[in-house]
Amino acid sequence: MTAEPTATTSEQGGVRSRSQLQRRKSIVKAAAALASRGGVEAMQMRTVAERAGVALGTLYRYFPSKMDLVVAVVSEEIDLLEGSMERRPPRASDPPQRAVEVLMRATRGLMREPELAEALIRSLLLSDVKTDFGDRMSRLLLRAAAPPDADVPEDDPRRVLVRSLSSVWTMEMIEMLRGHATADEIQAKLEIAAARLLEDF
Repeated sequence: MTAEPTATTSEQGGVRSRSQLQRRKSIVKAAAALASRGGVEAMQMRTVAERAGVALGTLYRYFPSKMDLVVAVVSEEIDLLEGSMERRPPRASDPPQRAVEVLMRATRGLMREPELAEALIRSLLLSDVKTDFGDRMSRLLLRAAAPPDADVPEDDPRRVLVRSLSSVWTMEMIEMLRGHATADEIQAKLEIAAARLLEDF
């Protein structure tokens, strides 16, 4: 009788990695669902663990603090935006309008879940946890505004300009979440800012 083959160490590691990735995704999904209903305050670690079906200790191994968890939710939202841009690139004819299209898609996506949007924006302003949100938004804007396959060095001033436009958008999102601006008003302001900042693209 032939013995059943056993999994190699690398195969076991692969299974374990996939399992860990799935567990992490479940935690982030649970956190996002809670935040969408009650903001950051609703993302209590014990509640997230219960909703994700993991032990509290397991949750803390993946995310040492609530802000680490919020940052992960922010990253998940950017993943969705990047996927949207890959499937449907901006179609406007000039760089400023393409950049504004990216930002307005992000605005509409976030405002479908206002509580979650507020949690994400607050995390960017208040958290001491490092996040790459600004860098990723800037790369998205640069990709939309610059010519296809353009080589933009790290010290290129255009990187500063798209980062500035991203900062303008963040502040306008805060105004919208406070009820002080509509999507149309934000778009009008972004169009003015983009036309000035990206005129040399």
